Amino acid sequence: MRMPGAPATPAAPAPRPTDAERVRSVLAAAHSMTVVVDGLRTEVHRLDDGDPLDRLHLHPDDPGPGDDPRPTVRLEFTDVAPTAVRDRVRARVTLLGRLLTPWTGEPGATTCVAFGRAVLETAEGTARLGLEELEAAEPDPLAPYEAGMLTHLVDDHPELVTLLLRLVPPRATAGVLRALPVALDRHGITLRLEDRTGHQDVPLAFPSPVADVERSGAQIQALLSKARRLSHRNTLPA
Repeated sequence: MRMPGAPATPAAPAPRPTDAERVRSVLAAAHSMTVVVDGLRTEVHRLDDGDPLDRLHLHPDDPGPGDDPRPTVRLEFTDVAPTAVRDRVRARVTLLGRLLTPWTGEPGATTCVAFGRAVLETAEGTARLGLEELEAAEPDPLAPYEAGMLTHLVDDHPELVTLLLRLVPPRATAGVLRALPVALDRHGITLRLEDRTGHQDVPLAFPSPVADVERSGAQIQALLSKARRLSHRNTLPA
């Protein structure tokens, strides 16, 4: 039992996806990408038919001696927050390799790639991932639905965003001018708190990770119920 006046036990860090899971989630939610083959750039849109990795057969890279004649390929993806927050670019993902079969860009066509590495760039830094890490990871189950869910929350239920602020320690909201959800994944909702000089992201963890999108509603309601039970009310300037 904690003695009166003793400091409270620090809260456990909020769960975070691994770098490989983050990459897979960016790919699963992608609507477009840039393909660079031997320096020639092509913008590819309408990727709504599934994960780009479904159209790529990734093989271990086994470079031969001397110059490799196989064309280089670079696939670039940008992860943009679906809500109108500051600094909307959340991550950039680049897949590097060499083409084993020609890239056509035709819908439904598949391409074999000798995979070099994946590069994840975020505000926290840069991570480089190999093929085994990428293949062992699963995309977040909410990744394809995140944009629709967050825009629905902001556009149709802004009062619930204000309610979620009760879950943020009051000192963290000092000087905050605006709060918006910036991310949603199996672990919870992240609020971006913006002040005059910058912003901070505050993760609000679900009671338990979400296994599929059908179960996300119950976890969101659990967060809202927890917020309603709190007595303090964070407020933002009108």
